[in-house]
Amino acid sequence: MWFPRLASDRVLRAHPLEAPFAITLKSNNTERIYCLNETAERLGLTRGMSFADARAFCHDLISQPARPDLDARFLAMLRRWATRYCPWVGRDGTDGLVLDVTGSTHLWGGEAEMLADIRARAMRSGLTLRLGCAETRGAAWAFAHYGSYQKGAVPSLESLPVAALRLVPDTVTALERLGLRTIGDLASAARAPLARRFGPELMLRLDQAMGHVPEPVTPDRDPPTYATRMSLPEPIGLAEDVMGIITRLLAPLCAKLDAHDMGARKLTLTLRRVDQGSQQVELRLAAPMRDPHRILPLFERGVGEMDAGFGIDQIRLEATQVEPLAAQQIGGQIGGQDHAPDRLDDLITRIGTRIGLDNVQRYLPADSHIPARAFLIAPVAYSGPDSSWSTLRPRPLRLFPPEPIAGHSPTPPDRFRWRRITFTTGRAIGPERIAPEWWIEDEAWRTGLRDYWKVDTREGRRLWLFYTPQSPGWCVEGEFV
Repeated sequence: MWFPRLASDRVLRAHPLEAPFAITLKSNNTERIYCLNETAERLGLTRGMSFADARAFCHDLISQPARPDLDARFLAMLRRWATRYCPWVGRDGTDGLVLDVTGSTHLWGGEAEMLADIRARAMRSGLTLRLGCAETRGAAWAFAHYGSYQKGAVPSLESLPVAALRLVPDTVTALERLGLRTIGDLASAARAPLARRFGPELMLRLDQAMGHVPEPVTPDRDPPTYATRMSLPEPIGLAEDVMGIITRLLAPLCAKLDAHDMGARKLTLTLRRVDQGSQQVELRLAAPMRDPHRILPLFERGVGEMDAGFGIDQIRLEATQVEPLAAQQIGGQIGGQDHAPDRLDDLITRIGTRIGLDNVQRYLPADSHIPARAFLIAPVAYSGPDSSWSTLRPRPLRLFPPEPIAGHSPTPPDRFRWRRITFTTGRAIGPERIAPEWWIEDEAWRTGLRDYWKVDTREGRRLWLFYTPQSPGWCVEGEFV
C-alpha cells in the first residue's frame, strides 16, 4: 500500500476543498512543496518546488505547514486498519505499508477481490492509494510505485524502470546513462562489472525483487495495553466488595506498569451491571503513579457514589493515560523515616477528584519585566515547581489595576488620598523606571514609561506607586504586606 498524498489527504479529510492545496516544509531556509493534492498537480506543481515559485504559478494556492509527527500517527492508524486483511502488517517508509497476505487472500475470494475491497474503502475514506501485489516485497513495491498489479509478476517486473528497485537517484541516473533503463536490461547484463562499479546493494535489490534473496516483512509491535478485568460468578453491590476487587486488579496492572517503567496518569474503572448497563469511575492523578497502595484509597469517593442496580458482575480497570516513570522505592523506611511517596501528589489528587485537577493551580515565573505579567497560573498536576523566582528589587505581594491619586510632581506627593483614606508619605524609595514591552499590545501601558516608587506611609501602609512622565500623574498599583 502506497499513499502518495498521505500528508495532504490527512488534512483534506477533515477540511475538504477543491482548490489547489499544498503542504510546505522548510529545507535549507527555503519553504518547499512537501505534498500536494491532485488539483495542484494538474496545474503543474511538483514536490520539491519552492513555495515562492509555486505561488507564482498558482496565485490561489492554499498551503499549510507540514506536521510529520501527525503524519506518522495517521500512518500508524492506517496500519491498524490494514490488519483486517492480514495480521502481518509493517510500515514501508513514511508513506507506505507492506502486508504479507500469504494464506489470507482466500478469505476475500482471491487477490483481485481483496485489492478491489481495499481500493473501495480507501476511496470512501478520501485517501489516494496505489497497490502492488506480487510474490516478493520488492516486486510489490515496484508495482505500487511504477506499475499496476498483474498476475504475471516476473514478465511485468522486467518492463519497469530501474528506479523501481528502490535505488538512490544517483545510481538510477548512472544506469540509464549506461543504457540499462529497465529491470529486464539490468537482469540480462553481466553482474560482476555492475557489482564492482555500484556496490553490492544494486544486485541485492535486484535479487530481492526477483525472489532470489528473501526479504521478510517485519510488523510493528502494538503498544502494550494496561488493563485488567474480572468476571464475577455472583453479582456484588457493596462498595467494600468493589474496593476488594479493585485491590486484586491493581496488583497485576501496577506490575505491568513497573515492567515497562511507566506510571498511570488516568485510570478508568468500568463496572458492568447484570442489566447490561455500565458505570465508569475516572481517576485523574496529579503525578504518574504505579503504587497500588497509593492508588487504592483514591477510588473510594467514586466507588461510594456508584449505583450498583441489581448487582455488578464484571469489573474492568484500565490505565488510559500513562507516562514514563523511572524506577523508585515505593515503601519501607530509610534512616528511621518513612520513605513514603510524596503526600502532596496524593493530596492534590484527592482535591482534584472533587473540584477537578485543572482547578488546583500554582504560580510560575514568566519571562517578562512587567510586574503584572511576570507570573502565570498553571495546573499543579501538569507543571512542576520552579525555583527561578528572582528579582533585583522587591515586588509587592498584592497587585491590582492602577488606581489614580492626585499629584503631578515627579517625586511622590507628601500627602495623597487613596480609597477614601488620607496618607502621609514617610519614606519613599525610588524611582525604578520600567519600560513597556512594545511587542505586546497592552492597553494599560499606552501611557509609556513608568517610574515606580516604594512608599512607606506614616499610617503603616506600604504602597507601590508609579509616575508616568509622558502624561504626568500618579497611580497606586500594589501593596507590600
